[in-house]
Amino acid sequence: MFDHNLLTYLEGYLTEERKQRFLEVLQMRTKHITVAIEDVYQLHNTSAIIRSCDVFGVQEVHVVEDRFGKRLDKNIAVGAEQWVDVTRYQNTSDCIAALKDKGYQIIATTPHNDSTLLPDFFPSVKSALFFGTERRGLSDEVMKQADGFLKIPMVGFSESLNVSVSAAIIIQEVAQKVRDSQLNWHLSEREMLEKRLDWTKKSIKDVEGIISRYLMD
Repeated sequence: MFDHNLLTYLEGYLTEERKQRFLEVLQMRTKHITVAIEDVYQLHNTSAIIRSCDVFGVQEVHVVEDRFGKRLDKNIAVGAEQWVDVTRYQNTSDCIAALKDKGYQIIATTPHNDSTLLPDFFPSVKSALFFGTERRGLSDEVMKQADGFLKIPMVGFSESLNVSVSAAIIIQEVAQKVRDSQLNWHLSEREMLEKRLDWTKKSIKDVEGIISRYLMD
């Protein structure tokens, strides 16, 4: 049961501007698309992708940390991780299984020939966009289980982009297409309330002490 009274109580510690900002951001958030990052070696790239998700309104990020361990650079994320829900996985299989259980199609971002060009791609169903390592791209497992492939059209001499740059371009364009569409892309009322409570808690110093006093009253 969601505690509306607790949310109201804690929001009393926020400025009106802060409360309004949360409402404005939540109106633009979506889970219709999500992002999965597979074993990205350069830690600042993972952090930069998470930041792009926050900037462009994608609420959930899935990070596979099989070989390289926890590689999130707080300086690059610039606080983005507290506004985006990050789920970590030990391996790619668990990540794909979890996303498919939630009804996502798996879209591998790759420059190979069968890929749909970004301008031609539209996520008519819930879609998880997978981004791979700088060195080898996505694993064979993602490529085998993918429901579709996506690439950025390029017209220069270079054949690839840094993974965080590719992700920013793709996330921005796909998220904008979703927001401009008739899809039911918004967070549910319950999801918005839960995020308001989560973000409010993260904005208050000694929030646990404040909650303890609230429960005692």
